[in-house]
Amino acid sequence: MQQAQPTGVERRFGDEEIIVSKTDLRGRITYANEVFLRVAGYRAGEVLGQPHSLIRHPDMPRCVFQLLWDTIQKGDEIFAYVVNLAKSGDHYWVFAHVTPTFDERGAILGYHSNRRSPDRGAVERIQPIYRQLLATERAHADKKAGIEAATRELHALLEKVGMSYGEFAFQV
Repeated sequence: MQQAQPTGVERRFGDEEIIVSKTDLRGRITYANEVFLRVAGYRAGEVLGQPHSLIRHPDMPRCVFQLLWDTIQKGDEIFAYVVNLAKSGDHYWVFAHVTPTFDERGAILGYHSNRRSPDRGAVERIQPIYRQLLATERAHADKKAGIEAATRELHALLEKVGMSYGEFAFQV
């Protein structure tokens, strides 16, 4: 499925609403609630079975997604600010809580994400950080090298403030 071009128009959703999705181990969507579908502008049949990256905004640093995947694949949870891309090309910010889903033996079956409307001040504080990480990624012709360089930059920032990414997400 072809992603839309960003319009620069921001969508918002209610503070009381929660966007919920579940994926399999490869990140393919297995469940999307009504709020997800409405805010992202898709029908269930358009997203089920599709990679969750369907809603990845091109202005979202890939190094943050790398950190997210590395964290949940180890069996840990993560909180992160994410800008997503709706089907229309509009964008929407979320404060995501992503967790692995385990079977009775402790094996990871898939992943579950709850996303809330973020604090606007936190979004304003995270945007310049994400712009810098994205600039670092884009400064490299090789995508993998760019992600690695931006990941080092992100880890250096976290080390400087003496926090994990999760702690940072709550402090930003």
